[in-house]
Amino acid sequence: MTKVALKAVAMAVLATSLTGCIGQMGTSAAVTKLNLSAVDNRYGRAGLFMLLSPVYGIAATADVFIFNSIEFWTGRNPITGKSPAVADMPVEAIFKVNGKLDKQLTTAPLASVRHSDIEQAYFAQVDGNTLDMYVTYKDGETAVLRGEKAQDGVNFYLDGQFVTTVSLDELTQYANSWS
Repeated sequence: MTKVALKAVAMAVLATSLTGCIGQMGTSAAVTKLNLSAVDNRYGRAGLFMLLSPVYGIAATADVFIFNSIEFWTGRNPITGKSPAVADMPVEAIFKVNGKLDKQLTTAPLASVRHSDIEQAYFAQVDGNTLDMYVTYKDGETAVLRGEKAQDGVNFYLDGQFVTTVSLDELTQYANSWS
């Protein structure tokens, strides 16, 4: 009888923990923030990332099986304190994109830079929250991509027209993917 009860409890725990696959990954984000705060050098951050790789694995596992499950069932992530749960958010609330943009601006230009039509690009810091990238194309046309830091993200504008908002966590994850 106790074997059957033990199996039933194990199945219930497993079933509820599998709901945590989608969530804010708050523990992993905290480890990433620790990594980025400890060193202000890309090589140091990459080295620290390698040293912390077991911690990242443990944090991700804890997020997927514990904290994201709690977020799923309660609607609030216990690590970040943010709600609603990611599973309850409409995609438009996560990815804010201007639907009136030209179709060319809705795809990522991932062609090799060697084959691009960009002649040159440079950055200029406007103020503590604003960075402009000036792009000159081979045909002489120019464009300005502006990033303005908002409360929890960065708003991007191309030649003054709103393109999208990207969360600080997404930018951190993107930056970490290159280190």
